[in-house]
Amino acid sequence: MGKVRDSDGQAAEPTAEKQPAHLRDDLKFKPGQSGNPQGRPKGSRNKLSEAFIEAMYDDFEAHGVSAIVEVRETKPDAYLKVIASILPRDLNVNVNHMDDMTDDELIERIRALDATIRPFLDAGGTAEDDGRDQTPLKH
Repeated sequence: MGKVRDSDGQAAEPTAEKQPAHLRDDLKFKPGQSGNPQGRPKGSRNKLSEAFIEAMYDDFEAHGVSAIVEVRETKPDAYLKVIASILPRDLNVNVNHMDDMTDDELIERIRALDATIRPFLDAGGTAEDDGRDQTPLKH
């Protein structure tokens, strides 16, 4: 790569070299230091979040359901975005009806299922045993 040149065609001096020495040393980052060594004051994000939520709560208390109805009727896309934004990212809709069953009820359920499928297992598991016609379809 060639040297950087100014508008007159002269070699441009890097910005850091134009700075006085004491300023150049101040501009160097120390190991492990970010560009903003002071960073965000501790708790400022939480304070902002709390203030925002409090303001939204106050607004909801004042306008509540009527505001929701108005948005639903006039801006259904915005209404749906709000609903989507408050739903959990991972929604588990796995419904297991056996969670509330006792051990005895589970054992009875297993025995009933075993009694239902046992004839098929004993007969080799073919569908012929259930009385259905097994004639292959002709193409």
